[in-house]
Amino acid sequence: MTRKFFIIITVFINSFLIYAQVEKPPVYKGCKTDSTLTAKKCFIENVTTDFIKNYQKDTTANTPFSVLFTATKEGNFEVVYIKTDNPEIKQKVRAAFAKLPKFTPASFSQHPIDQQFILTYPITENNPEIPLTNGNKRDKSINNPLYQSTLRVSFSHQNYRSLKAFDTNLNTHTAVKPYNFNIVSKEIDFDSIQEALTIDKTTWLGRKFWNENMLDVQDGTYWFHLDPIADLQLGKDNSDNNYTYNNTRAIRVEGGLGKKIGFSSTLFESQGRFASYFNKYARAIKPSTDGYAVVPGRDISKGYKDNGFDYPLTTGYLSIQATDQINVQFGHDRNFIGEGYRSLFLSDVGAPYTFLKFNTQFWKIQYTNIWTWLRDVNTLPEENEPYKRKYMALHYLSWNATKKLNIGLFESVIWSKTEDRGFDVQYLNPVIFYRALEFSNGSKSGNAMLGLSLNYKLNDNIKCYSQFILDELTMSEFVKKDGYWANKYGIQLGVKYYDAFKIPNLYLQAEYNQVRPYTYSHSKPEINYGHVNQSLAHLWGSNFKELTLIANYQKNRWFGHAKLTTGIKGFDYNTDDDSYSYGGDVFKPYTDRNGNYGIEIGQGNKASIFIGELKAGYILNPATNLKLFGSFLTRDFQTPAPDSIFENKTTTWITIGFRTDINNWYFDF
Repeated sequence: MTRKFFIIITVFINSFLIYAQVEKPPVYKGCKTDSTLTAKKCFIENVTTDFIKNYQKDTTANTPFSVLFTATKEGNFEVVYIKTDNPEIKQKVRAAFAKLPKFTPASFSQHPIDQQFILTYPITENNPEIPLTNGNKRDKSINNPLYQSTLRVSFSHQNYRSLKAFDTNLNTHTAVKPYNFNIVSKEIDFDSIQEALTIDKTTWLGRKFWNENMLDVQDGTYWFHLDPIADLQLGKDNSDNNYTYNNTRAIRVEGGLGKKIGFSSTLFESQGRFASYFNKYARAIKPSTDGYAVVPGRDISKGYKDNGFDYPLTTGYLSIQATDQINVQFGHDRNFIGEGYRSLFLSDVGAPYTFLKFNTQFWKIQYTNIWTWLRDVNTLPEENEPYKRKYMALHYLSWNATKKLNIGLFESVIWSKTEDRGFDVQYLNPVIFYRALEFSNGSKSGNAMLGLSLNYKLNDNIKCYSQFILDELTMSEFVKKDGYWANKYGIQLGVKYYDAFKIPNLYLQAEYNQVRPYTYSHSKPEINYGHVNQSLAHLWGSNFKELTLIANYQKNRWFGHAKLTTGIKGFDYNTDDDSYSYGGDVFKPYTDRNGNYGIEIGQGNKASIFIGELKAGYILNPATNLKLFGSFLTRDFQTPAPDSIFENKTTTWITIGFRTDINNWYFDF
């Protein structure tokens, strides 16, 4: 016992001495470097004194605020986050920091490094400034380099509902998702959020399970995290299956090289069996060329044991902040464009794909270009290729026309690989109009679409949003109102209400979507608006009307969620007597349509759909977003002509789970 105690004390003393030798705090004017603790204290006090002098020259206001700032390795001050809702104070605080002189930066092993601090105003004994340096209780979370990196904020709807400060800010661009941390952190203090959720644990295992990344390596020039990922679910629906389950194990590595380069890679290994309607649909959309099924929201699957699926998956990307205005990403993942729960432009309801993305932001403009490599799994491929290759190019222009009004313009085109045409370099032009280029190449060479979005912030808590997608429109036929088949378009209307009825963290949302028959389809089925037999836009495809109501509440680590989806959708009959396409399946050519006029939403085998879902849970680890949850889903599907896939049935499904919430599951179809 005595020997063990002696070893522990020796290691502790040596660690402290080594630390003291290799790390030095920043040195501000008027401070000496004789003592590390003295230099730290002097730095904080002198910076605070000079800041207050500069700040109070411009204002006499005594409104409290706090500032997270970085003492950079170049010897400059960089304001990261200002905790106040007053834009005038934010402006004056930044101006006061800009007047501060340069200093000698902190160093680690004689190499200059960044260090972060918090300054609160006004300064009182009960509200002192808090240095965020090694040895401070807040150090581990506040210095998390992820939050200032170019990496993406993992996109799940549950997570993004907590980003109110960014979503409702007057000059942010919020349609293109996932967001980047270095953009969102200008409005949201992720470190403070994580610290507020921190549970006091002293053991290594306790800290890693409840509060921290499993492996966290940081240096002045690089960092990386390694975390095990899990999505373990067990449940029961009212079918003949003994039980439902999902067994996902994964490893995620993410990191950065300096402030400009970030990388992330996740390897998933999954097996699962779900509610009966979900399983039948997965097998119904299997590749016609090869494969057992396509798991909705995931990818191609092999069969696994008793009616299960084995579906491996990989995602990853490289993110480079090329300039202050331009971010470049290359990877294999999903993207989303829109303000709502659904998107009529680009959604994350399908399989990941390879993409190249440029995001340019300046003035009141954000301009996004995405080029993707997609797969058509129903057309025989070229020799030595497993699936038919097709491509998509899109751009989205977001303009904050006023402090409250945002206007978005969308355009995309899809074309397929042929013997004499691969990735068309014409579409690499980031400012060209795809519709005109498609017309010049021939109407059958590509499938182009246009879109318009209007979003308006009524106040700090309420945001209205809309989308209009246009596939094709003949104005003379539209004016006649005779249901011409080629008038193909969709509409979305929605509203989000944060802190509803003045209840903190209560989120409400209502959204309506409708898409006319044959929208997103094409005469050449390989250039439909889909990927691996899943829509690239709305999960329901086309020929539908849908209303979704959502309520979400979070209190500390506890959360609750309720969602109601109801609507109608027109399916095909798929019989020997009636094999027409009624416009609901975007993978069928519109040349197989049932007529030219009288085309209306819900035509064909018209189904009524009702889906209700309740979920409650607890955030086990906010650093990795690991959650424990239970859910209840009820689904009622009724159609005049049921078949083996879409049968008239009311499904109930109860699930408990343990998952890292880094992507979305969609069970509402």
